[in-house]
Amino acid sequence: MVAIMILQMALSEYLYDKLSTVPNIRIYGPKPSKNTHRAALCSFNVENIHPTDIATFLDQQHGVAIRSGHHCAQPLHRDLGVSASARASLHFYNTKEDVDVFIQPLNDTVSFFNSFK
Repeated sequence: MVAIMILQMALSEYLYDKLSTVPNIRIYGPKPSKNTHRAALCSFNVENIHPTDIATFLDQQHGVAIRSGHHCAQPLHRDLGVSASARASLHFYNTKEDVDVFIQPLNDTVSFFNSFK
């Protein structure tokens, strides 16, 4: 169990760091650190792109599955002032390479939607 916890912590930090490189992204929650532990998932929004559009485009164009919506956290979304968010979740069977496979299509998706501005 300790090995899984260490892996999850490393994946959480890697996912957060990689997501932070995406233009106009807002990641909800604190950056993982030695003192701040968080699950290996990130909820986020990208400015002017609905989370469901992101999730649908990633799925249909890139075969990448993420969640979008309320995530059973409507009061939190209301407090954050957003109607929904996207969420990438990892588990002990995921790797840093899986994160990379997600980030490149996410960047492509953001570029696609931003091309209409």
